[in-house]
Amino acid sequence: EAVRSGTSIILLSDRELPANTLPIPSLLAVAAVNQALTSAGLRPPVGVIVESGEVREGMHFALLLGYGATAIHPYLALETVASLAQAGDAAKATENYIAAIDKGLLKCMSKMGIATLRSYRSAQMFEAIGLGEDLVRRYFPGTPTAVGGIGLPEIEAETRARVAQSALPSPQSPLPVGGNYRWRSQGEPHLVTPQSVCALHRAVRENDEEQYRQFAKGLNEPSKPIRLRDLLQFRQVDTPVPVEEVEPVESIVKHFVGGAMSLGALSPEAHETIAVAFNRLGCLSNSGEGGEGPERDLPTADGEPRGSGIRQVASGRFGVTINYLAHAKDLQIKMAQGAKPGEGGQLPGDKVNEEIARTRHSTPKVTLISPPPHHDIYSIEDLAQLIYDLRAANQAARISVKLVSESGVGTIAAGVAKAQADVVVISGHDGGTGAAPLSSIKHTGMPWEIGLAEAQQTLVKNNLRGRVKLQVDGQLRTGRDVVIAALLGAEEFGFATSLLLSLGCLMLRQCQDNTCPAGITTQDPEIRKHFRGKPEHVINYLRFIATETREILASLGLRSLDEAVGRADLLETNPALAVGKAATLNFSPLLHRVEGGDIRWQGGTHQQSTLDDEQLVPKLGKSLKSFKPALLSLPIRNANRSVGARLSSLVALAKGEDGLPDDTWRVDFHGVAGQSFGAFLA
Repeated sequence: EAVRSGTSIILLSDRELPANTLPIPSLLAVAAVNQALTSAGLRPPVGVIVESGEVREGMHFALLLGYGATAIHPYLALETVASLAQAGDAAKATENYIAAIDKGLLKCMSKMGIATLRSYRSAQMFEAIGLGEDLVRRYFPGTPTAVGGIGLPEIEAETRARVAQSALPSPQSPLPVGGNYRWRSQGEPHLVTPQSVCALHRAVRENDEEQYRQFAKGLNEPSKPIRLRDLLQFRQVDTPVPVEEVEPVESIVKHFVGGAMSLGALSPEAHETIAVAFNRLGCLSNSGEGGEGPERDLPTADGEPRGSGIRQVASGRFGVTINYLAHAKDLQIKMAQGAKPGEGGQLPGDKVNEEIARTRHSTPKVTLISPPPHHDIYSIEDLAQLIYDLRAANQAARISVKLVSESGVGTIAAGVAKAQADVVVISGHDGGTGAAPLSSIKHTGMPWEIGLAEAQQTLVKNNLRGRVKLQVDGQLRTGRDVVIAALLGAEEFGFATSLLLSLGCLMLRQCQDNTCPAGITTQDPEIRKHFRGKPEHVINYLRFIATETREILASLGLRSLDEAVGRADLLETNPALAVGKAATLNFSPLLHRVEGGDIRWQGGTHQQSTLDDEQLVPKLGKSLKSFKPALLSLPIRNANRSVGARLSSLVALAKGEDGLPDDTWRVDFHGVAGQSFGAFLA
């Protein structure tokens, strides 16, 4: 009515409220006003200004603007910044705070591909975890909420509790310590604590299974639920089997893979140690983005294979040469990273030393940035072409595609399967080393439980599940995590941060600063001398996880991990932890089991034949072994794709990074070439 009467600015304020008055949470107030005005056709000419003491962090601003605010006055944050700067320049401190918020908003907008604030305002590009469907439908329409959650009664109760908590006994009473971003003894609960880190270090260094069980118990049985899977438990079955009848540890570990952590993000010592450990176990580590030197294709002095089995192809294509591709067992296309979807990658210049620059074919001391998208992939068809190119470059390797857990990932996974990938990777929001921005660690991506369940159900429903394996990563740390992921649909399980913990990581979250005291995430030659990790530490850790996995499978009456895949009916909500707000969550969408199609990979690989296989390789004949000069003349059609990739891989396998002298082989083509002509030429 006020707008119809001529009001053009609405101020929503929680400042100086009357006694016994509860403030409406600012986001709820903005969303309610925005929806009411939009429904009445009155929104465009009206400015909605928010004046709130709640608003502090970049994500708070992003949410308010995304749901309709025109401008924001964070009065309490500004007053706090000014008071903290009393010994210095309060105006400068305020300016710095506003600049930091601006930078956070720009980062948020860039993730979504939005260039102007006008376009971002009211775009509502968010997903909700823990908000009920009725609440979302009324105030945040169009926002996905996979597991439901609270409504207005719970919000009111929590607001009352916060108001009561704010009534300190005296002005001198200490404020709560917080601990949201760093662990504090009396603060926000964290899964990884100093005690759990010490327990894991002792377990892997002394091969002490009891210490591992202490570490795992703290994660598997938290006093308060922190992750979605904390609210789940395994069903009791009538016919458990003896653990001796379950597949052995040596077989279970072959389902484990290393998470993507690059040489550059990690020190050479840490990166190679992980690769050696996985090679000993007969499973695959992951190079991460940026490649690895050709010397890693050769064994160590002791005969140890030290190359990464999975080699990543990311948007920057750093280090992606035909030699790098030809020596892989798995070629992984990274579409996004679970901890920071939409951001791409960035290696600070301080970490780009001579070795890293040589591996990435770049310049030392120059920051290396990978763009958020692959600039040659804007559709599933483009992705299918890259898959085709990579398979041409290495026919023996399987092709995997890494996706981020989000609403709609099932549709994308179906497209990836149709594009003839072999593996679909679902990456959870809590993955990543400490190098990801704090705002991204806390506020981007979704739990892998949601994305994995959706991908599994969509693939089964569309009769595509038998074509591909599902792999999951994102803070997997125990056998319980592995079995829950398997029941939701995964066949392979990625470990990353926990591997660093086993190598001595202290969780100081200074990975990007090049100052890691454990020598794990630094390129500083002096600090790298402090690295104490050994392949045995990683091996011990993974074997502990496999042992725990084996015991849980036995309790469920399953004799192998393969039997567990897709058996979501063996999970249920844990009533002991699903209390209070957690009791409002609805896990039935996650635990729904689609009937009718294959629920796991059925074996087999994708085969393709290129002009290289049909013409170039047969015609070169003996020259492929002698590498003597040869001249060919061949017709070519636009259906002939990725010409030269297969031939180049044979050269790389025989001659390595150096390849052949110029003009050793010359091929004159006549006609019109297809896509990716000359891809990855040696």
